[in-house]
Amino acid sequence: MKIGILGTGVVGQTIAEKLVQLGHQVMIGTRDKQATLAKTGKDNFGRPPFSEWLKNNSKVRLGTYSEVASFGEFLVNATSGNSSIEALKLAGENNLASKILLDISNPLDFSKGMPPTLSICNTDSLGEQIQRTFPKLKVVKSLNTLNAYLMVNPSILPEATNIFLNGNDSGAKFEVKTLLTSFGWFEKDIIDMGDISTARGTEQILPIWVRLWGTLQTPMFNFKVVVAGK
Repeated sequence: MKIGILGTGVVGQTIAEKLVQLGHQVMIGTRDKQATLAKTGKDNFGRPPFSEWLKNNSKVRLGTYSEVASFGEFLVNATSGNSSIEALKLAGENNLASKILLDISNPLDFSKGMPPTLSICNTDSLGEQIQRTFPKLKVVKSLNTLNAYLMVNPSILPEATNIFLNGNDSGAKFEVKTLLTSFGWFEKDIIDMGDISTARGTEQILPIWVRLWGTLQTPMFNFKVVVAGK
């Protein structure tokens, strides 16, 4: 499948690496290709500059948001939450059309430093705002409640944990679930929470996730839902 990823940070890179391993054609996108390639410093996670990463992952193509959205049969939003809607507007509504968008973004506000707060919560969610802004797009929120490395390799953890789906379109959620199982998630551990409004719940997991990262001194953890009597 041709998959377009919006966002060149650690999440976009990690997803791209996994998709290439699985045999997909991948294009990763940014607002300004030359500016992205010109960066020379390591990122916030100590990873090498994007240009070096791209050289080491030569099967991944680089494009603008518009080029990525046109290329992809299936799209992934791995941009930061505060720029997601703008990035999708730059991608172009005609390019987005009625494609599936796996939305991994979170509305985290770092303007006052760490820990971040949520810029959208309680009565709305970023997933809903994306869906309202692009009504033809089939938005499925998932993978936004854990570390990028666990997104694509859940077996790193010693026992099974859970991942969530939020979206209006059942067919789109089926396709996302299929992709998640190819990443190593067991179907029984993927919880379909309902329509896109349920993204209010999963996005609100992030404040406790960030605090746990600080307490545990590692982001390599996830949540497990245990139901009484099962």
